[in-house]
Amino acid sequence: MFFFPFSDDNPTKNRPYVTYFLIGICCFIFLWQFTLPPQLFESSVYNFGVVPASLLGSKEGYLPATMTIFTSMFMHGGWMHLIGNMLFLWIFGDNVEDSMGRIKFIIFYLLAGIAAAYTQAFIDPSSEIPMIGASGAIAGVLGAYLLLHPKANVNVLLWIIIFITVIRVPASIVLGFWIISQFFYFGLSTGGEGGVAYFAHIGGFIAGMALIPFFKNAEIPLWEQSQTKAFETRDFDLQELIPGNKVDGFMEDFIKDADEKKKH
Repeated sequence: MFFFPFSDDNPTKNRPYVTYFLIGICCFIFLWQFTLPPQLFESSVYNFGVVPASLLGSKEGYLPATMTIFTSMFMHGGWMHLIGNMLFLWIFGDNVEDSMGRIKFIIFYLLAGIAAAYTQAFIDPSSEIPMIGASGAIAGVLGAYLLLHPKANVNVLLWIIIFITVIRVPASIVLGFWIISQFFYFGLSTGGEGGVAYFAHIGGFIAGMALIPFFKNAEIPLWEQSQTKAFETRDFDLQELIPGNKVDGFMEDFIKDADEKKKH
């Protein structure tokens, strides 16, 4: 059995330009990493990743330890790492950005990433293994989405042998499963031997839940009701992988916004 979420039934009022930018810059930086020879790729991870022993201790690195919190947010260790993170940011980032506006969303995203980095560092302060990836910041986005739209439905592709269908699953279940899996996978891992910084995910998720009441616009409610019925199934359409409400008229809106700014 194979399943993964690929969109939600939760349209936005405004184009999520910051979300688009974050996805774009992460992809651009990874493509730069990908062009490096293996030795330089590894060096880039150690130079620009967050090393707990440097962040909380006296170990010196290529950059100031606090600066690596920000550089690490835009780097990834492999294609699956990048694709998984960008998929979740694509699905959930637009609604969180829409709830607070672009400037506040940038601050929110960075704060969630900072909280994630420090959480992992406090758990294993002597570790010299660098942490990279947008996972912690995106976990903050997921935590915020859970409080904003717990009953919104996420379209999940379900593939069982030759049977393929799409089922609408409440966000509370999808994100609840995600956060539980972080504890589960951490229990199966060896803790400090490379791998995934699961406590960074958990720290980012909690930070997102804690920050969203202060960052969302006053008129935006928490626990918003769903606009579609849960657990409905339908045939899979390849075009659904690029939901229309996220991309239709993107260039038209961009040009329109630019024209309006020129008039002012």
